[in-house]
Amino acid sequence: MKNKKLAKIVAVGLMAALVFVGNYLQIKIPNGVLITRIHFGNSMCLLAGLLFGPVVGGLASGIGAGLYDLLDPVYIISAPFTFLSKFAMGFICGYIAKSSRRLKNEAAHIALGAVAGQLTYIILYVTRTYAVQKLVYLAATQVAVTTSLTNLLTSTVNAVVAVAVSIPLYYALLKPLRMTYFKNLLDIREKETGKWYVKLLIVLAFLLICVLAVWFYAVNHE
Repeated sequence: MKNKKLAKIVAVGLMAALVFVGNYLQIKIPNGVLITRIHFGNSMCLLAGLLFGPVVGGLASGIGAGLYDLLDPVYIISAPFTFLSKFAMGFICGYIAKSSRRLKNEAAHIALGAVAGQLTYIILYVTRTYAVQKLVYLAATQVAVTTSLTNLLTSTVNAVVAVAVSIPLYYALLKPLRMTYFKNLLDIREKETGKWYVKLLIVLAFLLICVLAVWFYAVNHE
């Protein structure tokens, strides 16, 4: 048990470092008063969830991306939101990917986890963009919608890149990592216990908390 806990801690640190570095492989795109980016950080977030499941995937994604924001003056104020939204992406990706209820096609199951994680992040990110435009910059609705749609476009590009990169990396690393200290973590399956609708309510509640955090951030942003 102690070895498994230590392995999880090491996995979180390792994947958080990859998420952090992946954020520096980027192209910044000015978007009015905001800056959006095309980067490889999301690829590492998904990879963490696919390999190690929801807890490690969520923590590694949130810590790595949040640390990047804290060290960049442009994004430092959004670090709490980044932690929550990236945690949600890695967690949901990992939860689906490691679910014991597998699809007949293993590749489709892995792809579903990656796509679900990215969709979760896109929803939260676009919501945050619109909230900041309306509540912080007092922009007209048309301007807020245009800015949000621009960020939606770049987020979609990031999502496609992340899914396209993370899935091949998952399959490339799975066999070598099974010969390492992380073997037991890779083969863990989330037990399907309890009613499905209870789990759905828990996920929706978590997403609601993230959305409320977005609005709180927007209202208190100076």
